[in-house]
Amino acid sequence: MKLATLRTAGGRTTAALATGDGAYLALPASDVGAFLGQDNWRDVAEKTAAQAAGGEVMTNPDFAPLLPSAGKVICCGLNYGDHIQEMGRDLPEYPTLFAKYADTLLGANDAVDVRGSGRVDWEAELAVVVGSELYQADEDQARAAIAGYTVANDVSMRDWQNRTLQWFQGKAWDRTTPVGPVMVTADEAGEHFQVRGYVNGELVQDGNTKTLVFGPAQLLSYISQFTTLRPGDLVLTGTPGGVGMGMTPPRFLQDGDTLVTEIDGIGRLENQFRIHSNITVNG
Repeated sequence: MKLATLRTAGGRTTAALATGDGAYLALPASDVGAFLGQDNWRDVAEKTAAQAAGGEVMTNPDFAPLLPSAGKVICCGLNYGDHIQEMGRDLPEYPTLFAKYADTLLGANDAVDVRGSGRVDWEAELAVVVGSELYQADEDQARAAIAGYTVANDVSMRDWQNRTLQWFQGKAWDRTTPVGPVMVTADEAGEHFQVRGYVNGELVQDGNTKTLVFGPAQLLSYISQFTTLRPGDLVLTGTPGGVGMGMTPPRFLQDGDTLVTEIDGIGRLENQFRIHSNITVNG
């Protein structure tokens, strides 16, 4: 099944179940994360689908961030072999992790407004949605706790990221990480995913998650050794080769560019960029 968080006419968000042909049924929760917090969320979704004729059907969806109140947004960098090579690094022994906040997330078709960076880069990614609590879990337990998968782009401000050895300040800008449009439940998703990124229609990234150094279950297990993962948390698994910083010469997004991120079997993000790079901050 496919779950989404939609904006209603009043600006509220609501969890919804895809029924096909661009139609969605409202679910009893404010968003997908809140819905996954219900112990019986799968049963409720299946019951809603079975009673589709009597439910509220929403069309022409306005996608909100899939998990607008995610308690944890944890990302893995340097996790595809080709991307590691283009960045001039060795294969890691452990995952390279960094965090974002829920404030960084935005919807599948929302504009990305960047103020203060002139080196805005793209990173198409598969993201994993946590469906049950995990703490110090093994890989089998972690795999069982995956609610589903979604599409994300870890848009990065390279000028800020490279100011220090810590990446956080280049990764956690408000409303710069599109996620969605839907979460496909793990039971319906495939084992491997083709991840693509386009800038103004030009294919710039094309990789398969079978080349990940650390797969989704490995990542969740590893993260759970030091922090509890809960329903509605989000883990970004890394990006394949083809980022702008790795090109010769480096290439970055410009004001007015359109970034498309797609994963076969899950969905597509399309985000236009408004970049105001003339705003500077001392430091």
